[in-house]
Amino acid sequence: MEDKTNMSQKKKVTAVVTAQKEIAPDIFDMWLKTELAKDAVPGQFIAVYPKNESTLLPRPISICEVDKEEGKLRIVYRIAGKGTKEFSAYKEGDTTEILGVLGNGFPMDKAAEKKVFLMGGGIGIPPMLELAKELSQSGTATEINIIVGYRDSKLFLKEDLEKYGKVYIATEDGSVGTKGNVMNAIEENGLQADVIFACGPMPMLRAIKGFAEERDMDAYISLEERMACGVGACLGCVCKTKNVDHHSHVNNARICTDGPVFEAREVEI
Repeated sequence: MEDKTNMSQKKKVTAVVTAQKEIAPDIFDMWLKTELAKDAVPGQFIAVYPKNESTLLPRPISICEVDKEEGKLRIVYRIAGKGTKEFSAYKEGDTTEILGVLGNGFPMDKAAEKKVFLMGGGIGIPPMLELAKELSQSGTATEINIIVGYRDSKLFLKEDLEKYGKVYIATEDGSVGTKGNVMNAIEENGLQADVIFACGPMPMLRAIKGFAEERDMDAYISLEERMACGVGACLGCVCKTKNVDHHSHVNNARICTDGPVFEAREVEI
């Protein structure tokens, strides 16, 4: 499989926190001033380095929104361990080292003149925002339906997403919208599309892959995976594919560099 990363874009820089707030329990919303904003596209991520020396590896976090004019990136992340717990304490004016921009992003040209589903689940919702914004502002797609799944009524980013498409909600506890998951929301609302862009937990992506294959639809899925190096060196985040990876010479792809976005037919999940 071809390595899709633009190596010239990848650099380690010091970013400045311009704002941060908690938008749901243990979910934080941070804006970073950084030169990397000029190169970022929907679906890419950055690696954020903790200052605590006991946490050596950077934490990969999806890009939620890009402000190229102001030179800022927005990340929305969940506290999952020591590194992200440290990040949640950052205040305006604090600095942090970041590596980016990483990954290949969503192929927005595949949405041209088509009805699209943007599907996000849990912490896979944030990368859908910049994608929705750019598709909406470019007029690329003929229709944008955004289907997002939450655990409960803490609907982070819902109002942001509503600026760029019709939003359908699924909640595990049934407190808002459809009770169940994003697939239940599609069925309940009788939604149809030509192409799918999605990010979320693996069970959700498996369901989307099956849904798309049954209907012979194109689906582009962003695989959430624990990453170590974030640059393809450690082979700690591989997935099985139909094609042979030129780096490892087996049917694997490195999610951090070959992905995180794959055409659903390419990967075995």
